[in-house]
Amino acid sequence: MPYPTAAQVAPQPSPLHRTLQDRLDTLARTHRVPGAQLAVDTGTEFVSVHTGTADAVRGTAFTADTAVPLGSVTKTYTAATVMLLIDDEDLDLDESVADVLPEFQDLPKVTVRHLLSHTAGLPTGLDSDTAAGLTASRYLSTVCTAEDALFAPGTDFSYSNAGYVAAGRLIEVVTGMTWHEAVRVLVLEPLGITPSFLGETAPGRPIASGHALNTATGAVRPARQSLAPVEAPAGALLASAPDLLALGRTLIGRSAVVPSATAALMRRPEEGTDAAPLADAWGLGAALYQQDDRWWCGHDGNAQGTSCHLRAEPRSGVVVAFTGNAGGATALWRDLADELTRLTGLRVPTTPARPDRGGPIAFPQCAGTYRNGTSEYRISLGADGLPALSIDGDLSLPLVCYPDLSCDLVDPATGLREPGGRFHRDPVDGSVDRVQISGRTARRVGSA
Repeated sequence: MPYPTAAQVAPQPSPLHRTLQDRLDTLARTHRVPGAQLAVDTGTEFVSVHTGTADAVRGTAFTADTAVPLGSVTKTYTAATVMLLIDDEDLDLDESVADVLPEFQDLPKVTVRHLLSHTAGLPTGLDSDTAAGLTASRYLSTVCTAEDALFAPGTDFSYSNAGYVAAGRLIEVVTGMTWHEAVRVLVLEPLGITPSFLGETAPGRPIASGHALNTATGAVRPARQSLAPVEAPAGALLASAPDLLALGRTLIGRSAVVPSATAALMRRPEEGTDAAPLADAWGLGAALYQQDDRWWCGHDGNAQGTSCHLRAEPRSGVVVAFTGNAGGATALWRDLADELTRLTGLRVPTTPARPDRGGPIAFPQCAGTYRNGTSEYRISLGADGLPALSIDGDLSLPLVCYPDLSCDLVDPATGLREPGGRFHRDPVDGSVDRVQISGRTARRVGSA
């Protein structure tokens, strides 16, 4: 039986539906999010609810079918497209990317597996303004150099848009189609999703704007999307929560679009993917979260003024998808996940598990300059001997370090700690040679 499209989903007056609609309405007001969608498949019941406006200026209603800029959740659709090419033996998971893309001639050990799992050692990538006029070939030639490599492929994790620009380029070379055409034909349409992309929306399909909140005045205004065309495979899709739910179902083997054995590969933890604080581990295009004795898969994404999230658990068959059109929607998502945990009994993970790390420690060895591509991470010690991090000269944020080399970032205004990342020691001399902040690794290039 084909999975229903968003347009075919009718409101369901079940107790779960009524409760989720009430909580979504209330929490959207609390977090000042103009509009949001939530879709839940419990394994026995499907619920889709939505609230608010798609555009705060025009007052356009948010519907179940409204497409929202997904940001990085796009990467999972791109990875699924690559995996279908591997399933058809058009690509091999462990072949050198350089065999297909000449831009990788300086990095012959990088494989397709490394690209999809963020273990290639590539820098994050160029900012969208710099990348705006570049072809994929020029972009990759600029980024994929031995000089900028962060670590040996397969040995560590660093979240990279550049890796997915490369994955999109692989798709184009192998299929002879553009990335947009290939992901549409191979993944979106088979899943029953009406394809929509930044700059190329489906005729007649409602679209949500992202929004920025002025905390001083309380005004909410639409935000302009700024993704460069070359970055499309990393972040250009628009979709609804029911569309995301369809992807989640195929990730856990509940849809034939991606064969179940291939889906199982996508959600298996890859070696070297300590991805905190983004996730507990990473698969092939899927973030992985360990909750009790279960592994959930999914992805998070933020475009300009949007926040989108997917979680799926294969044993129970539970899939949860959320979209919101403001930055505050991330906090809304976390509150909704807590509600779902209470209602279903399954703890829906929003962040990685956090084991007991012991108390804070002094860690002066972390001070120094680190680099990820063109981004500079500078860690300095204050007069009190405590470290603080500045990225590209921005405001310094205090760091709290722990015995396991993990660290938290401290909000100067509130004093609250947020998971920051971790440090890495050179296995030969024990010196601190890398830092990973928010999933992005920077290689040490200078002392304090």
